[in-house]
Amino acid sequence: MIVNLPQDFIIKYRSLLGDEAEDFLASFDQPSTTGYRVNPSHRNLPASVTAAKSVPYEPWGHFGTVKGRSLMHQSGAVYSQEPSAMFVGATAAPQPGDKVLDLCAAPGGKTTHLASYLQGQGLLVTNEINRKRVKVLAENVERFGIRSAVILNESPDRLSPIFPDFFDKVLVDAPCSGEGMFRKDPAAMQYWSLDYVQECADRQREIMTEAVKMVKPGGQLIYSTCTFAPEEDEQMMAWVLKTFPDFHLAPITKLGGVSDARPDWADGNPELANGARLFPQRMAGEGHFVAKLVRDAGSAMTVRGTADLGQRLTSEQQGLWRDFAQQVIGQQPFTDLVTVKDQLFAVPAGLPDLKRLHVFRPGLHLGTFKKNRFEPAYALALASADWDLKRSLAIADDQWRAWVHGETFTLDEAPAKGWYRLTAADQPVGFGKVVGQTVKNFFPKGLRFMVYETDE
Repeated sequence: MIVNLPQDFIIKYRSLLGDEAEDFLASFDQPSTTGYRVNPSHRNLPASVTAAKSVPYEPWGHFGTVKGRSLMHQSGAVYSQEPSAMFVGATAAPQPGDKVLDLCAAPGGKTTHLASYLQGQGLLVTNEINRKRVKVLAENVERFGIRSAVILNESPDRLSPIFPDFFDKVLVDAPCSGEGMFRKDPAAMQYWSLDYVQECADRQREIMTEAVKMVKPGGQLIYSTCTFAPEEDEQMMAWVLKTFPDFHLAPITKLGGVSDARPDWADGNPELANGARLFPQRMAGEGHFVAKLVRDAGSAMTVRGTADLGQRLTSEQQGLWRDFAQQVIGQQPFTDLVTVKDQLFAVPAGLPDLKRLHVFRPGLHLGTFKKNRFEPAYALALASADWDLKRSLAIADDQWRAWVHGETFTLDEAPAKGWYRLTAADQPVGFGKVVGQTVKNFFPKGLRFMVYETDE
C-alpha cells in the first residue's frame, strides 16, 4: 500500500521530527493495525476471542479483527476498536460509582470502554452533537449492554450550565484533523490542510472552554485526539494550563511504545511531557494524543433539581412490568422507572434536571407497553449478560443464524409458553416468545442480517 501524503504534511513533520521523520512517514505505507476489546460483563467467552495477543496497556484489549456479522459482535461480547484508541479509555479508567461524561462520544468506542470500567455502577452521560451520529452511538451503547448510560444530543455550551462541577471524569475525544486516520482511511487526507488543522484547534478551544466547567474539584478531564498536529495537542494543553490555572497535567503510565508528549512543540512547559504520544512507527496502532488534566480540589457549585425524564408508571404498567420481571428475570433489578410514550426505561440515579436538554435515551430501554401486555426490549436482553435469569433458552448456531435474519424456529420440545432470553454460545442475543414448539422472532427489524460463510 502506498499512501500519497499531502506535501504540506510531509514538510511539516520532517521539520518537527528530524531524524525520525522518515520512519514516521514510511509507517503510513504499512498495513493498519486492528484490535478489539472483550466485554467484561460477558461470561464464558471462547478461547478464539480471549487468547489473541493482548494490547499491553489495556486489560480487555486484543490485537485482531472482529467481524460485524459474527455472534460475538452481535451479542456485545466484543467491540472492534483500533489499539491506540484503547489508550484513551485506559487512561481515564473511571472507578465503579463514578459520574462520567463522554462529551464527543459517537460512534461509541470510548463510551463502551468507559462502561467496562464502571461495571454497571455510577452514571455515564454520553453525548453527541450530531443527530445522525447519535443514532449510531445509541446502537453501540445498546449492543454493549450498558445499563447506566444516558444519551444526550447536545452542544457543550448547553450542557455546562446543567452539569457545573459535576463529573468525576470528563472525556473529550475532540473532533480533530484526523492525521492518525490517514493509513486506515485515506479519504481523511482529502479535507486535510494546514488551515484545517487551525480550524480544528479553534473548535477544540470552544469545546474545552465548556468541558472544564463540568469537572468537579479533584476530578479529571481526559483530552484526546487522533491527530499528530501540535496545534491540536501540546499547544492545546499549553493553552488550557494558561487559561484555566486550577488544572494541571498528571503523569500517564506509558507502555507498549507510548512516548512522552513534546513540550518543545508548544511553549516549552515541561509539564506538557506528562501527556502521551502514540506514534505509528513506535507502537502497534494508528496514532493518538492523550493527556490527563486534573482539577485542583475546592468547593463545588450545588446542582439543584432532579431528573425529569418521563412519566411515572400507571398501576397497570407497574403490574405488567412486575409480572414480566418476576417470571423472566426473577428479580426487580431497577428502581427508577419512567415511560416515554409507551416505552419503558430504567433511569440512572444522581442526574440533575434535564428538561432543557435533548435527551436521546434516558437510560436502559426495558421494553414497550402494548394493549394488556409488556414486550421486552432487545437492549434489556443484551444488558443481562451477567444475570442468571429464570427464563433463559440456549439455542444452536443454526437457530441463531435464523434468529438474526428475522426467522422463527422450532424446538424439539415445548417449554412453558412466554418470554425467554435467548443465548447462543453462552452469550445473550435477544428475547424470543415461545408458543408451543415455536420461538417467535423479536430481533429488531432494522438490525437483521444474513450470515454468510465469509462472515465466519
